[in-house]
Amino acid sequence: MNGTKSVNRIYSATEWIAKFAYINLLWIGFSLVGLILLGFFPATISMFTVIRKWIMGEGDIPIFRTFWTTYKSEFLRSNMLGLLVAIVSGLIVLDLVFMRNLGNGFTNAIQIPIYMFMFAVVMTMFYLFPVYVHYELKLVQIIKNSFLMMLINPLENLVMIAGIAAMFFVIKFIPGLGFFFGGSLSAAIIMASGYLAFNKVDKKKQMT
Repeated sequence: MNGTKSVNRIYSATEWIAKFAYINLLWIGFSLVGLILLGFFPATISMFTVIRKWIMGEGDIPIFRTFWTTYKSEFLRSNMLGLLVAIVSGLIVLDLVFMRNLGNGFTNAIQIPIYMFMFAVVMTMFYLFPVYVHYELKLVQIIKNSFLMMLINPLENLVMIAGIAAMFFVIKFIPGLGFFFGGSLSAAIIMASGYLAFNKVDKKKQMT
């Protein structure tokens, strides 16, 4: 009996490993199909859509069909979000270059609040994808809700950061894992943390 349970667990683990590798390869492939710049955000939204369904207990969904359907339907809208993210990311890079080139006392005095602001922006970006796929919102509302989720869920923020840091630590020593699992595991960590935050907010709403 115990042997059968062990075999079933090994089979289930192997199946999930294959699923995460498959969705990661789809993410890479469809990012390249869209010439990276135009394909990255639709592919990322599609990957988050599939992983969200897994987290919600829909483990037997048709992966490719779900991915492809989302990719087509969200291509334009997700790239609009991607444009906003690219602009904000560019501004952050410019700020970092600006502070490094100045390097005087004034810059040292303001760099802590600037770094805190950058951290808040990056964490807000992490929440963009879970909020995008979990709620039906307009782009402005997605950004607003992502920022609010980041503010009111510090524990989930720490889980997100710790999970991604641990994953990259492992990939640093086993680089080959990054190709098969880098994107999908990152998405799973971010989506799972976001889903915990969403459930917490929903429970608070029900209590009021």
